[in-house]
Amino acid sequence: MPGLDGFLALEWSNALQVVVLGFIGGVLSGFIGSGGAFFMTPGMMNLGVPGVIAVGSNITHKFGKALVGSRRHGEMGHVDKKLGLFMLITALIGVKVAVWLNEKLFQMGADGHGESTGSAAGDLYISAVFVLILSIVSVLILRDAMRTQKKGEGPSTRLAEFFSKVKIRPMVTFKTADVTLSFWLVALAGLFTGYLAGTIGVGGFIGVPAMIYVFGVPTAVAAGTELYLAMFMGAWGAINYAMGGFVDLRLVLLLYLGSLSGIYIGAYGTKVCKERMIRLVTAVIILLSVLSRAVNIPVYMHDLAMIDISAEASRLSSSLSKILLFASGIAGVLVILIAVFRAYLRRRKIQELLSRLGSRAP
Repeated sequence: MPGLDGFLALEWSNALQVVVLGFIGGVLSGFIGSGGAFFMTPGMMNLGVPGVIAVGSNITHKFGKALVGSRRHGEMGHVDKKLGLFMLITALIGVKVAVWLNEKLFQMGADGHGESTGSAAGDLYISAVFVLILSIVSVLILRDAMRTQKKGEGPSTRLAEFFSKVKIRPMVTFKTADVTLSFWLVALAGLFTGYLAGTIGVGGFIGVPAMIYVFGVPTAVAAGTELYLAMFMGAWGAINYAMGGFVDLRLVLLLYLGSLSGIYIGAYGTKVCKERMIRLVTAVIILLSVLSRAVNIPVYMHDLAMIDISAEASRLSSSLSKILLFASGIAGVLVILIAVFRAYLRRRKIQELLSRLGSRAP
């Protein structure tokens, strides 16, 4: 167990920054249908929280939001529970493997008494996975958004058409998603979704694209089913991280304080913004978040004596990482808030016009 030395010494300034992280993550979550962990996990790491504790606290925070979100999507008929449960079979294994690996890497910084004194190995691993996976995802989202602009079409169905020809038994039919798939294909997607959720707290960026582009599931059903799956993965991940002492409940509550208000703003933004704009904002924010993690990787490598950099360069990398992350989040939130404010003004003008017309009526 990391003990109190592994946790962030919370002061008012740090606490406020965590609330801001939660608010920005909540707005982005409501706007793009993701848990916002791609922003909050690196954000906490930039504040000095060890990566494994940032992931553990974030996946605990995500459980509550997924519970509310999946219920809402279920009421709208956007959840294929059968598909979610089939993916869950291997997702739980993926989460468990990820938690075990994160704990082992964190403990590599232990001293002779077995108490962890450093988290560079775990931070390097989490950052490397973050950069590798999310850079690919963001580029694909950006590419798809640009294609949509040119062709005026929805998500590409090329991969779904290819994988629909995979007939490895047993084959399973999912009525709500309106697809018939090989169990092994679903199980593989669940395994990677769980592993990524347990590693960096962002499982939806594998689960949702897999359901849309590989399985051919409608976008709304994919988002709702991922939240249903995330509810169970979040609970399982929270239990496993908490059992190892890697969940900071103070951070969880502060994240909720910001995210529960932000998520409603983001959700309203989806009603007034075009889908292409949502994809573009998503891709740009993720790319900047990836860059934020990438510039911090040399610092972790220096801490592990893999490379040698000066103290000044180390401080510069850490500062640049923090600036890039907050700049990307604030810019994204501003785009959403401006769109929401403009929509509000248009609505007020229409209401005032209707009111004047009504007052003139005989």
